[in-house]
Parts: sequence; C-alpha cells; structure tokens
Amino acid sequence: MQSANDLLMGGGGKSASFPNIGDSITGRVASEPKPQQQTDVNTGQPKFFANGDPMMQVVVQLETDQRDPDDPDDDGVRNLYIKSKMLIAIREAVKVAGAKGLEPGGVLTVTYTANGERTNKAFNPPKLYAASYKPPTNAANSVLMGTTPSQSTQVPSGAVPTGVDSGIWAQLDATQRAGVLAAVGAGTDQPPF
Repeated sequence: MQSANDLLMGGGGKSASFPNIGDSITGRVASEPKPQQQTDVNTGQPKFFANGDPMMQVVVQLETDQRDPDDPDDDGVRNLYIKSKMLIAIREAVKVAGAKGLEPGGVLTVTYTANGERTNKAFNPPKLYAASYKPPTNAANSVLMGTTPSQSTQVPSGAVPTGVDSGIWAQLDATQRAGVLAAVGAGTDQPPF
C-alpha cells in the first residue's frame, strides 16, 4: 500500500525491462522495497492463484544511469518488478552478500541470462536471471539519510574511511572506492554505483 508521501511525490515511474538475453540493470536502491499484488497485463485486474490467494511481487525503485533520450524529465529511476525467477536470483544475491534484504543505498544488478524450459505451449519460456547485490556501507547510508559521517572529507591514500568495514573496503576496486569516497564527500563527483 502506498503512503501519502509516495502518492504525493511519486509518479508512475519507468519500468526496468529485459527484452533481450544479456539485458541488465544496475542501480542504487532508492527506497524500501514494497509488496504489491500482480496484475494481468491485458486487463489490469489483480491476479490470484487458483486457491484465491493474491499473486504478489516486490517493487523496488533503482536509481540508475539509464536515460530515455526522448524524455527530458527522465531522472533514471526505474521500477523493478520482482517475481518468479528474478525473485529467486535476487534472493540468492542478497544471501551471498550477507544481507537480510534489499536496503536503501545498496546496489543491485540484475541480468537476463537465458530462457528456461517452456512448461506450457500457451506461454513463452520463463526468463532466467542472475543478480548481484552490495549492501550499503555505513558511510553511504549516512549520505542517503542526510547525516554527516564523523570523518574528515580527505581520506589518506589507502586508508579505510570511517564507517566503512575494512573487509568490504579491501574487496572494492578503484572505481567502487572512488564512489564510496564521493558518497562521503571525499573524491570524485561520480555516484557510488
């Protein structure tokens, strides 16, 4: 269910789409994921299982670098509708990352990798996905939540910024480190994804 602020500030938003094998999306989780009942593509009516239970999905907004050149107001935010095989891939990615779920500030990548086995001649084969997830660092959460990390804006070369786990820092490549530094106000202007 939408909150009043979601209704006030939100628009329909653009949906992430995966028309071709290899299509991928990467983005920072913009807000808490929300459960939502699936709807029939043709009628718009809510979908139910044979036993009457609603068919649910998870909707998450991702801040991406994707832009529609025909839409000057496109801010890059994409709604990702998570269900079926995509749900399985994202669940596994969250577990591998050691997280308890998708959190604002985390970075999610989803890629359409192949088609599964067709089980019904009336339907297309299911799309299969791979996913990876990087939970937000304490520093990234501080920026997202509008608080200032308790550190100088200049981080000595090779030093681990305050609020960032040293084990995670050691696993980041140079681009990812620059993104974290930018998020805490020390480094480039590039977003941390």
